[in-house]
Amino acid sequence: MALMITDECINCDVCEPECPNGAIFQGVEIYEIDPDKCTECVGHFDKPQCQEVCPVDCIVVNPDHEETKDQLMAKFMQLGAAKAA
Repeated sequence: MALMITDECINCDVCEPECPNGAIFQGVEIYEIDPDKCTECVGHFDKPQCQEVCPVDCIVVNPDHEETKDQLMAKFMQLGAAKAA
C-alpha cells in the first residue's frame, strides 16, 4: 500500500529527503505522497523511512492504494527502470 500524510503534518521537512523514490513533495498546505512513486521503501529499506523520522506520526497507509509486498516490489523495479532510461 502506498502511504499518505494526514493533516496532522507540521511541515517539519524531515520526511521529504528520506524518501528514496522522491514520492514526497510539498503540497498546498502540507507534505503529500505520490502513490505512484511510494513503495513503502520496499526494495530500499525494511521500514518506511518517512514513518521512522516523522515526529508526529502523521504518515499512515493510504486506504485508496492497497498493494501487496509483491506489487510494491514490482513498482520499485519499474521506478528503477524509469530512472535508468
